[in-house]
Amino acid sequence: MARVLSLFTFLFLGFLGLISFPAEAAIKKYQFDIQVKNVSRLCHAKPIVTVNGRFPGPTIYVREGDRVLVNVTNHAQYNMSIHWHGLKQYRNGWADGPAYITQCPIQTGSSYTYDFNVTGQRGTLWWHAHILWLRATVYGAIVIMPKQGTPFPFPQPNREVEILLGEWWHSDVEEVVKEGTNMGLPPNMSDAHTINGKPGPLFPCAEKHTFVMEVELGKTYLLRIINSALNDELFFAIAGHNMTVVEVDAVYTKPFTTSAILIAPGQTTNVLVQANQIPGRYFMATRPFMDAPLSIDNRTATAILQYKGIPNTVLPTLPQLPLSNDTQFALSYNKKLRSLNSPKYPANVPLKVDRNLFYTIGFGKNSCPTCLNGTKLLASLNNISFAMPQTALLQAHFFNIKGVYRADFPDKPPTPFNYTGAPLKANLGTATGTRVSKIAFNSTVELVLQDTNLLTVESHPFHLHGYNFFVVGTGIGNFDPAKDPAKYNLVDPMERNTVGVPTGGWTAIRFKADNPGVWFMHCHLELHTGWGLKTAFVVEDGPGQDQSVLPPPKDLPPC
Repeated sequence: MARVLSLFTFLFLGFLGLISFPAEAAIKKYQFDIQVKNVSRLCHAKPIVTVNGRFPGPTIYVREGDRVLVNVTNHAQYNMSIHWHGLKQYRNGWADGPAYITQCPIQTGSSYTYDFNVTGQRGTLWWHAHILWLRATVYGAIVIMPKQGTPFPFPQPNREVEILLGEWWHSDVEEVVKEGTNMGLPPNMSDAHTINGKPGPLFPCAEKHTFVMEVELGKTYLLRIINSALNDELFFAIAGHNMTVVEVDAVYTKPFTTSAILIAPGQTTNVLVQANQIPGRYFMATRPFMDAPLSIDNRTATAILQYKGIPNTVLPTLPQLPLSNDTQFALSYNKKLRSLNSPKYPANVPLKVDRNLFYTIGFGKNSCPTCLNGTKLLASLNNISFAMPQTALLQAHFFNIKGVYRADFPDKPPTPFNYTGAPLKANLGTATGTRVSKIAFNSTVELVLQDTNLLTVESHPFHLHGYNFFVVGTGIGNFDPAKDPAKYNLVDPMERNTVGVPTGGWTAIRFKADNPGVWFMHCHLELHTGWGLKTAFVVEDGPGQDQSVLPPPKDLPPC
């Protein structure tokens, strides 16, 4: 009998060994050394701030459920902070990264370890510097693979490639910004756009500065596309090849096929591309979308999609990108974006709203006797231009430090007017201050962002830290609270972390305030953020044990 039991135990344990149990969450460790390095583009070299000497910086590879520790050591002359764009950082704003919002920056010669969990997210996100204009060169991809054994909800690609779209300046970017600020004018626009840090062969000295992606006939490729540019919404297309959009901002979409995509700064888009054309060399190309009467760097950056075995002497063909002011394409493209809303990946849209917010986006001019025209430009939400504090807001909130901010940001503009009517050249009494909105834990919020014609209309990509939100509605002209909510999509709206407010229009988003802490919200055009187009939400602690902000780490940088 004992021998039979022993045999049974042996067989049972052997059987258990054959079963594939889910792997435990791993701890992924990275070292980021902030270093200045000479980099050559457009026929001359200049020193730039990099991570580990790389431009763009290294990709963070993790799996859903992993814990990530990134030790950042700052060897550069600038103070530094890193934002993990799109990661929700539940109760853990200390790892979010925006300077003077959730932390004071990492000073030269110091280190700080960002410690966070990747929970309930999978897909493409990215990281970037979140201080000054340093994200011009300090940025990289975050690739979150699904849990072990979980397939993508779309055809499995043969290979994956990260595509980071960016900008390049001949001069030191911080000097460019300083010059513009001193004159009270926008700083000089970039000298080139880039694909994976390279402008491509339409620019001089491009032999070494062109990204090439080799493909094999009949195979399928997943492109993880990130707009890392500071100030430009971008079109992206591949000559001769369609793209199938399957994810944006690390949220799966209902797949649709398109010849070009539109992607705003801060946004990510995953597309499937089939290598099903006549083998050759095809340009991938990007250039800005701008449908307002403003000057931009309108040159096209290119990379090459090259079929295996095709010699480099074959001339690539260019794709047909939309016209730079093609508003209709932009509106039509964004309308196609829908959440997958499957049983496994539901779209849990808040249907009941506890708090209605209406924020107007405006420009203005303040007196500046030392500036070129005696005035300087500024930007505002609800006529408030946000002033950055000297103590991080999250520290002030957590430790109850008085005098750092006021929690009285208005829920609606103090002066209603015809927002998108004839251009208003005058200020509407724009105030400057560190003012935030206090939000009750677990309440549902609807926020309507309304563009205005104060000085000029313009599109604005807004990013909310700490949350995803649902884009329930958008339109051109003034938002009508009596009529427009009836047209909302409350079934399968796109869920994302960065949304474009159309030129002369509005966008409505909804989210559940279930992540306590202080969360930045700002235009992701660095120019506008610097002018004050930003604010923050203080989401109060909940009553539960796991519904309050975690204590700060011991190595939190001092203010």
